[in-house]
Amino acid sequence: MEFVATEIPDVILVKPEVFGDHRGYFMEIWHAQAFAAAGLKFTFVQTNYSRSVRHTLRGLHYQIKQTQGKLVRVTAGEVYDVAVDIRRNSPTLGRWVARRLSADNKLALWIPPGFAHGFLVMTEFAEFFYQCTDYYAPQFERSILWDDFDLAIDWPLGYGEIPLVSGKDGQGCSRSLISDPGFSS
Repeated sequence: MEFVATEIPDVILVKPEVFGDHRGYFMEIWHAQAFAAAGLKFTFVQTNYSRSVRHTLRGLHYQIKQTQGKLVRVTAGEVYDVAVDIRRNSPTLGRWVARRLSADNKLALWIPPGFAHGFLVMTEFAEFFYQCTDYYAPQFERSILWDDFDLAIDWPLGYGEIPLVSGKDGQGCSRSLISDPGFSS
């Protein structure tokens, strides 16, 4: 496995070694010792899997307590995956990083605790797999609006195109609420 820092150094792109032949391929997607050797030491407690149709945008989600680190990958289709740094004392607070993850490129993204996360489905459908370092806690879940003006995320949408979002995500907060004293990442 190769571990590559992104523009926000704590967000890591994971490139697996793929062994293939005429029958198909094999790759390791999680190896605790390899991750630890790269300075990534954590335990997963929950694994989630979703399937979404083209132009579905999920996120930008985070939890104010029981913050989750996530190792995310796509098993079918392609997504535009975004992580937003919301760590109060971080030098990259309010910055975001994005990568295209697909079944074809087999890349994964490590998003540490203290980040809001979301993705946009780029293909007819996508199946999204993510392992989490803490449990989902709906009472602590929050979301930032996908089109927050201050963040100015460059979602790959056509002019005037609006993504499919859940009612909950459509009522997310503005990034400026991150400065609320009640927020603790």
